[in-house]
Amino acid sequence: MAKPAPKKTTEELYAWDADKSTGGSLLCGVDEAGRGPLAGDVYAAAAILDPTKPLIPGLNDSKKMTEKKRESLYDLVIDACLAYCVAFATVEEIEERNILGATMLAMQRAVAGLSEVPGLVVVDGNRLPELGVPAETVIKGDATSASIAAASILAKVSRDRMLRKLDAQYPQYGFAKHKGYGTKAHCEAILQYGPCPAHRPSFLRKLYENN
Repeated sequence: MAKPAPKKTTEELYAWDADKSTGGSLLCGVDEAGRGPLAGDVYAAAAILDPTKPLIPGLNDSKKMTEKKRESLYDLVIDACLAYCVAFATVEEIEERNILGATMLAMQRAVAGLSEVPGLVVVDGNRLPELGVPAETVIKGDATSASIAAASILAKVSRDRMLRKLDAQYPQYGFAKHKGYGTKAHCEAILQYGPCPAHRPSFLRKLYENN
């Protein structure tokens, strides 16, 4: 069994970005949050780190961090950005376009909302939205690029905050705990109380078919 690749340091993530932003062009990282959950909007963020600012201590793959750690880095990421934008696509847009289409839309909105025009956009994953600027995908980008790691924190924290607001509005589902993912407790709550407007109808079909 092959060993997983060793985790890159924050310095290595920044070095990767420096190699990509040749000629002084601005590099923008893009990542999404919330493709898999049964409820809530899908979020995306675009981040252009300011090369004159110091490294963000501990910046790395947001999926490997605790919620508390991501929250602690959120303002540091914003302070380190030359430009950034957090955007989302709604539950209605997820239903109209499917989750992939809605994710691409959120990414397009995030890049379009930047106050600076990037020379290159690097997008986490293997699917590229139409952006109107040079762009490429990066598999496991949030563990490779400092800019994508920064975007992943902005997207994830923003979405988690939205789910905590939904939790206050619909406390019976436990959104603050599971963030809309299909945990056992969440599925049981849906079956007991029925869905709320924040749930994605197309994502609930399998749940209802199996119960």
